[in-house]
Amino acid sequence: MAEQNGPLKGVLVADFSRILAGPYATMLLADLGADVVKVEGPGGDDTRTWMPPVRDGVATYYLGINRNKRSIALDLRDPGDLAAARELARRADVMIENFRPGGLARFGLDYDTVAAGNAGIVYASISGFGSGAGAAIPGYDLMVQAISGLMSLTGEPDGPPYRAGISVFDVMAGLHANIGILAALHHRAASGRGQHIEVNLLSSALSGLVNHSSAAVAGDTVPFRMGNAHPSLFPYEPLPTADGDLIVIAGNDGQFRKLCQVLGVPGLVDDPRFTRNQDRTANRDALRPLLVAALRTRTKDEWFGDLIAAGVPCAPINTLDRGVAYARELGLDPVVEVDGMPSVRNPITFSATPPRYELPPPGLDEHGEEIRAWLTNG
Repeated sequence: MAEQNGPLKGVLVADFSRILAGPYATMLLADLGADVVKVEGPGGDDTRTWMPPVRDGVATYYLGINRNKRSIALDLRDPGDLAAARELARRADVMIENFRPGGLARFGLDYDTVAAGNAGIVYASISGFGSGAGAAIPGYDLMVQAISGLMSLTGEPDGPPYRAGISVFDVMAGLHANIGILAALHHRAASGRGQHIEVNLLSSALSGLVNHSSAAVAGDTVPFRMGNAHPSLFPYEPLPTADGDLIVIAGNDGQFRKLCQVLGVPGLVDDPRFTRNQDRTANRDALRPLLVAALRTRTKDEWFGDLIAAGVPCAPINTLDRGVAYARELGLDPVVEVDGMPSVRNPITFSATPPRYELPPPGLDEHGEEIRAWLTNG
């Protein structure tokens, strides 16, 4: 097996997941040095064909979440391939899967069966709605955005609900799975015992809705759509300037004071309707036109430079390519290349054990021969 570097060097991950939540999780683990073996069915991960857009005939969706892995294609209905899958699970430190709950039991690849031969396995299952009453419900992110309540919060107050622009709960569930995996590896280092981790998109969604879900469960409040407005802060939304909208934020009274100074309306600070955050929130309809009148005197870029310099949070509304370009301007190095294949870098910076970028996203069964040889003879 190839040598890895990084804080997870020596950790073997048997990746039986596909689509987004699991592959995103395992790519991040692979970046940090884990040896991730991506197990695909004969047709490959579905996201290989989720196009456009494409690069060299492969969907950029797939390319964005599968670097640093090796691929082996296994048909679990074939006895030889199933034996290879079971051997991989027996050797693995971590196994991650997002089959329908219970779906791997018929292949002897469920947690109880795998753990019987590999007591130290950290086995992570990702589902849409858990392994209980929701086990039979398909787990698509859009469904969870609807069922969790997120869509009820997204859009204009008098318009229809909208989905988020990305599969936000798939990503969140992948991150939650990784937190569980790393915690379980720490527990195993102390105890020698592995365990089964379960993550589901709905639970990740309710956790990730943070202040809104807290309002529902602790405040006896049902949040509602407010467009780009914030229920508890003002200003905290796009406001028009001379040439377009600028996100303007006053997260506390001090920031509001600085905002008014830069805008040339310092008297607003002493207006009892706007002195405190709760006052500004309650009287947002009176305050908004006063701020807009000042903002319309200059361009969004002019205000952006002056407000940021004064310590007032604000932002232009960029297209994604401009977002990448701005990250470059800040020296964040957002793009890495592996064998000429560009992708967004791992977001974590380590002072001693940096992420690695050694393998481009693999072709289907690209490493099948070497992995089969290792499973047979290693």
